[in-house]
Amino acid sequence: MYAAVRRYEGVTDPAEAGRRVAEGFVPLLRQVPGFVAYYWVDAGDGVMVSTSVFEDQSGAEKSIETAADFARSNLASLLPNPPQITAGQVVAAG
Repeated sequence: MYAAVRRYEGVTDPAEAGRRVAEGFVPLLRQVPGFVAYYWVDAGDGVMVSTSVFEDQSGAEKSIETAADFARSNLASLLPNPPQITAGQVVAAG
C-alpha cells in the first residue's frame, strides 16, 4: 500500500473546508483505481491534514494530482497556502 499525506496551514474555515471535501472531493477520490481509504483531519489552529491510502504508488500519485485540481477549483479561498506533501510506501499498519 501507498499513502499520501497533505498538511494545509492557514485554513480560514475548517468546517466549510470539511463540508466541501466530504461532498465534492471524496467521491472523486473513490474513483481513483486502488483506493483504500481517505481521512480529512482538523488538527486545530487552522491546520488540516488529509491522508489518502491506495493499493499502489500510481493511485497515491493520482490522489495528489486530484487533490491539487480540486483545491485550486473549489477550496482556494479556504486553503490560502500550498500543502506540505509527503508520500510513500506503507511499511506498517494496524
